[in-house]
Amino acid sequence: MSKGRLVLVVGPSGVGKDSIINAAKAELASQVDYVFPRRIITRQSDPNSEDHDTVGADEFERLCAQGAFFLHWPAHGLRYALPGTIATQLSEGATVVANVSRSVISEARAKHSDTLVIRITASPEVLEQRLLNRGREDLAAVRRRLARSAELPPGGTVRTIVNDGSLEEAVQQFLGALSDPGNR
Repeated sequence: MSKGRLVLVVGPSGVGKDSIINAAKAELASQVDYVFPRRIITRQSDPNSEDHDTVGADEFERLCAQGAFFLHWPAHGLRYALPGTIATQLSEGATVVANVSRSVISEARAKHSDTLVIRITASPEVLEQRLLNRGREDLAAVRRRLARSAELPPGGTVRTIVNDGSLEEAVQQFLGALSDPGNR
């Protein structure tokens, strides 16, 4: 059995991770060896945000205790997870692409040796404007968010995409990173 590849997409809120991932998913829809798992989040679904599976906090803890998740982490007062089925998909040779927190990169690398991290960034000015346009936070909260450190754990393969231009440009860079054999 071949071994698949785990692709972790990281970057600050508002940088365009979901837009890039969704466009890549549409582009790769006919290729069954690419998997884009739905995250499990303790947040109600909202048509203006990521399509995800919603669970309550108690159910999340129960599933966590049962080992139902491949990875899980807290962020911004919520809990996030990737389903345990990812382990099987990787063992069957799939490329699994998922939006995660930087905090789980080391754990993911320990679980699966062929892990690529794609860090999506944008200039502070572009990111500030995108976050303000979302309307979820005021200027002071946005600036606090931008001031947080964005260090990645050392080691492993990391590709960086600067998403200051068009979505199409960022998606092409993303697809290039996925298909580049030098990223192994």
